[in-house]
Amino acid sequence: MTPLPPDALLHALQWRYATKKFDPSRTIAPETWAALEQSLVLSPSSFGLQPWKFLVITDPAVRKSLVPLSWGQTQPVDCSHFVVLTVRRGLDAADVDRFVKRIAEVRGGAVEALAGYRNVMVGSLERARAAGTLDQWQTHQVYIALGQFMASAALLGVDTCPMEGLEPARYDEVLGLPGTGYATVVACAAGYRAADDKYIHLKKVRFETDQVIQRI
Repeated sequence: MTPLPPDALLHALQWRYATKKFDPSRTIAPETWAALEQSLVLSPSSFGLQPWKFLVITDPAVRKSLVPLSWGQTQPVDCSHFVVLTVRRGLDAADVDRFVKRIAEVRGGAVEALAGYRNVMVGSLERARAAGTLDQWQTHQVYIALGQFMASAALLGVDTCPMEGLEPARYDEVLGLPGTGYATVVACAAGYRAADDKYIHLKKVRFETDQVIQRI
């Protein structure tokens, strides 16, 4: 792998902003979108359990119906691709066993050889469940995927807008999630900024480095 030059990374992150107005006439190329989907698939998670499902909303009618459930924001219909990031609620031993089976499938070896790791994962989930923090813990993992998706998009010259300004329960209803074990956490619009988006030329406002980075 050839490392990306540091200045190229910083340029992409400076260029990125939460795009408020997308150009509906521009569509992300299939090969670029395929790479962005894989950036979601490759997202890290605690234990590698991947407690999520990413819904790419392609039906225009469904996307239109999400606008009033997104505080009237039009990104769901104006962007090229709209992703809803959902969390697997109530993660349990069956989910761990599914993951362990996948490890054996990908890396080879017997499932039985992973019994120790499996028990560690199950034990951690059960302790979180007893403490009432299981779903909160797994929800945090979804934001790791969101961050990776947005950074990957910026590196590919694709605009994004993360959207927490939405009604999760009503999203769930529209997307048929009740009863599936998955629930809406956050959404992200992806595409290309409109030339007249008033936020394009605003300077990025961040605190000075020494105010947010502490070396100990």
